[in-house]
Amino acid sequence: MSLFLLILGLVLFVGLVVVHEFGHFIAARRNDIEVEEFGVGFPPRAKVITTKKGTVYTLNWLPLGGFVKLKGEHDADTTKGSFGAASLSAKVKVMVAGVGMNLATAFVIFTFLALVGMPKLIDNQFTIASDTKVVKQQVLVGYVQPDSPAAKAGLEQRDQLVAISAPGKSAVAITSQDQLPAATKQFAGQSAQVEIVRNGETSQKTVVLRSQQEVDASQNTAEPKGYLGVSPTEYVLQRSTWSAPVVAAGLIVQLTEATLKGLGSAVSNLVQGNAGQASAQVSGPVGIFVLIKDGSLLGYQFILLIIAVISLTLAIMNILPIPALDGGRLFTLLFYKLIKKPLTPEREDMINSIGFITLMALFVLITIVDVKRNF
Repeated sequence: MSLFLLILGLVLFVGLVVVHEFGHFIAARRNDIEVEEFGVGFPPRAKVITTKKGTVYTLNWLPLGGFVKLKGEHDADTTKGSFGAASLSAKVKVMVAGVGMNLATAFVIFTFLALVGMPKLIDNQFTIASDTKVVKQQVLVGYVQPDSPAAKAGLEQRDQLVAISAPGKSAVAITSQDQLPAATKQFAGQSAQVEIVRNGETSQKTVVLRSQQEVDASQNTAEPKGYLGVSPTEYVLQRSTWSAPVVAAGLIVQLTEATLKGLGSAVSNLVQGNAGQASAQVSGPVGIFVLIKDGSLLGYQFILLIIAVISLTLAIMNILPIPALDGGRLFTLLFYKLIKKPLTPEREDMINSIGFITLMALFVLITIVDVKRNF
C-alpha cells in the first residue's frame, strides 16, 4: 500500500505543474492567443500525441511537469494571435491563470480532506471548533536516540506506540505524546514490553528502560535522556462537515502567512551571506521525494495534504516578482508599461535568463542540502 501511495504522490506532484500549465492554456485560448504546443514533461520530445486546433500535444522524456508554448511570447511581438499582440488585460489573465489553478487545486483537496479527515499539520491549525472532531490520534516515533533502549530494541521512526507493560503490572495505553514520559517512568529500570504497529502489523518489542537515576542525572547536560529514548509525535486526523470549505479557506490563509514568513527569513539569511542556512529552510525535488516517501506510510490523507501544500506553495511562488517565473514576468511587463518604455526581446530575454540562472543555482544548492539532510 505504501508503494502505491508513493507512486500516487509522485504522479500527483508532477500533475500539479501540468495543472498549472493547463491554466495558462485555457486562459490563452479564451483570449484568442494561439497555443503552439502543450507538453506533458519537458523536452526532448518522446511522442506527438495529437494535433488539434493548431496545438501540438506532446509527451516528453523528462517527467518534471509540463509546459505551454504560446505564439509570439515576447511582449514586443505584434503578429496576430501572438501573446505579444494581446491586450494588457489578456496578458495578465494568462500569467495569473496558472496561479489560480494551483490555488483552486489546493482548495479542493483541503476541502476533501476536511470532510474525510484532515491531518493536523501545525499547532493551532485552523478549524471550526463546533464542527470539528478528532477521528484518529496516534502516537508515533518521531526520532530514535542512538544507543538508547529504543534503538537497542529495534524501534524505528514512524512506528506507532500503542502500549507499554511489564510482568505483574497492568499495561499502560499510550494515547498522546504528553503521556509517554509518565507511562515509561512507571517501568523505569525494568524490562518492559512495548507494543507497536509497523506497516499495519502489531508486534511486541522487549526493552530495558533507563533507570530514574540515569534520566535525572542527564537533565542538566547538553543531551538530556528519556526512559525509552524516543521523541514522540502525534498523527491526528480532524473531520468537519458543513464547515469543510471554510476550513480549507482558513488553512490556505494560515499556510500562506507561514510560507511568506519562512521566505522572508530565507531571503534575510541569503542577503546576510548565510546561503547554507537559507537553503536549509526550503526543500527541492529530493526533499519532496523524501517527504512523500515518508508520508506514504501514514496513509492517503497525508499524501494528499502534502500535494495540497505543494500546490499552494507553487501558487505563492509564482505570484511573487521572481524573475523567470510568472510573477516576475508580470512584474516586468507592468513595470515597463508604467515607465512607458518598450520591452525589447533582447532586454526581456536578458531579464529572464538572469532569473533562470539564479533559480538554477539555488536549485543546485537546495538539492545538495537536501541530499546531506536526508541521506
